[in-house]
Amino acid sequence: MLGPVILAASRSDRMRRLISAAPVTRQVVDRFIPGETVDDIVPVIKDLTAEGLELTMDVVGEDITTPEQATAARDAYLRLVERLKELELGPRVEMSVKLSMFGQSLPGGHELALANVRPVVEAAAAIGTTVTLDAEDHTTLDSMFAIHEELRKDFPQTGCVIQAYLFRTEADARRLAASGSRVRLVKGAYKEPAEVAYQQKHEIDKAYVRILKTLMEGEGYPMVGSHDPRLISIAQDLAHKAGRKLDEYEFQMLYGIRGDEHLRLAAEGHRMRVYTAYGTDWYGYFMRRLAEKPANLRFFVRSMISKG
Repeated sequence: MLGPVILAASRSDRMRRLISAAPVTRQVVDRFIPGETVDDIVPVIKDLTAEGLELTMDVVGEDITTPEQATAARDAYLRLVERLKELELGPRVEMSVKLSMFGQSLPGGHELALANVRPVVEAAAAIGTTVTLDAEDHTTLDSMFAIHEELRKDFPQTGCVIQAYLFRTEADARRLAASGSRVRLVKGAYKEPAEVAYQQKHEIDKAYVRILKTLMEGEGYPMVGSHDPRLISIAQDLAHKAGRKLDEYEFQMLYGIRGDEHLRLAAEGHRMRVYTAYGTDWYGYFMRRLAEKPANLRFFVRSMISKG
């Protein structure tokens, strides 16, 4: 029941100021967001890749209000590409982008977001890696899928994200489960109305399995975004039944959550990618992490009490 309340707080300027000002917040945020700059994040990239893990990097920031901010977001990703090139880690580290950060919600936002994200996708391809377009709230998805389709004309490895809690997603999965596609399936982390999304956990879990089955039996490359042990086990079973080899799908989990499981799956030969965010505009990302799992919220509350 607290999830919708926390998601509502993620859009509140008053709550942003209150939580950001709490002395303990930064210590807890570091669990999920291990740095603010490219220089901060380079040691994290080196450590995780040395452990046999792969990464997808997210420069946090969604509340873009001017074209100049969207341009700055583009440039932040281009700086990341340059560092990955220097580290010669392009093939091990991809990028995840939210099109809202590239100006999608501004006037003329669809064209602006496409114009800003294309140079990032081009630069990523030049160093042997790729970009995945993150899914945001349901009102943005038609634009996201159209941009994904446009980018794939020149960069077919460009990935996208679909969310199991949305009613539309089963049809989207059937369309996307085509040769060469890369699709990350997640449960969903935005507050969506009952008219467009399942509201109960058991309904979302059932939808997740149905959609994952479609992806595993399709011709694309499924990316299993979940920390749920039961869903991870089901994913392994579905992959086996579909005749997939270990390098024909992957698991993705968030930095700071179930780190031991990251290493276990990698040790078993699975491709295990850690979604790693960094940057200064961390509030929205952080609040969604609290909303996703009660354990994350309990961790935050215990830390505030212990430091109080």
